[in-house]
Amino acid sequence: MNLKINKQKFIYLISPNKIHKTFYNHLRLVLKSGKVSFFQLRLKNFSQKNKVIIGEKIKSICKKNKVKLIINDDPLLALKLNADGCHLGQKDMDIKIAKKILGNKIIGITCHNSVTLAKKAIKAKASYIAFGAFYSSKTKKTKHVTSVKILKKVKKFTKIPIVAIGGINSENYKNLLLNKANFLAISSYIWKNKKYKPLQAIERLK
Repeated sequence: MNLKINKQKFIYLISPNKIHKTFYNHLRLVLKSGKVSFFQLRLKNFSQKNKVIIGEKIKSICKKNKVKLIINDDPLLALKLNADGCHLGQKDMDIKIAKKILGNKIIGITCHNSVTLAKKAIKAKASYIAFGAFYSSKTKKTKHVTSVKILKKVKKFTKIPIVAIGGINSENYKNLLLNKANFLAISSYIWKNKKYKPLQAIERLK
């Protein structure tokens, strides 16, 4: 699927690892900000049954706010929830198989810091490609480190949307947008911010 790029809605929001009861109200407020294009449901330690229950609630909130729901790692769950698409890491299902499951839905691919992986994902007709980590992240251990040089390299040979990921916050986000990242994947800055509540945190990204 070809994605439309909206410069006002540059945030690709990723869920926290734990979903507490208060999460849903925070999510409603954050999505109402009008800055989020995608919400990725990334739940590692939940049963499939609980993922479906949580996913249905989140899908409803996303729909009301015109935010696309992306499921991490799991095309079959994306299909079951009738989500807008899924995101695949390099160790997840092959994109060709995912396309057979999801048809014309959004499928994004993690490319770490590799131009070679990016070219492979583009050839496979990924909807977007993600690079990172640009900065150290609290969400997961940083195995692959990258810089804005990769954004410049990749922009020379493709117009496919690029998602930047890893440790992005109100201090460093503008540098990535200025260097042609189309979307910024953000999680800890919103959900684990010790200084600001989620809505206050997102409002600082202007």
